[in-house]
Amino acid sequence: MSNPSNVLGFDHGTRYIGIAVGNLLIPSARPLVAITAHQGVPNWSELDNLVSTWAPASMIVGLPLNLEGGEQPASHRSRRFADQLVKRYHLDVHLVDERHSSQEAARNFAAQRAMGLRRRHHAADIDAFAAAVILETWFTETL
Repeated sequence: MSNPSNVLGFDHGTRYIGIAVGNLLIPSARPLVAITAHQGVPNWSELDNLVSTWAPASMIVGLPLNLEGGEQPASHRSRRFADQLVKRYHLDVHLVDERHSSQEAARNFAAQRAMGLRRRHHAADIDAFAAAVILETWFTETL
């Protein structure tokens, strides 16, 4: 059974997929984890466990567009991933423009490092930070 206030956000990549959890009641997002992917295909058992744990009502996938807003090869991979999520979990999946999410995630990560909350070896988690930025963008555009 899904939790109507939870949403999961994804920053889809070919080697890692960043995942964040968000709450619709108080529009907020926090990075969870970056799971491994092989040529964009996630470790489905890891993803199944996260979906089971968080029981999201919907999912948000970042759509990487070029600077002019046009599609690129990564856009097609993210759309394919979103379609796979719909088929696997039977949930609503929304796409959101993720331009500049990686830069914002890097700034957030650097700020947490400066405060002593993160270490250099956590750098792989930047994809999860990007997923949180994607969720926050969706909240801003949707709610």
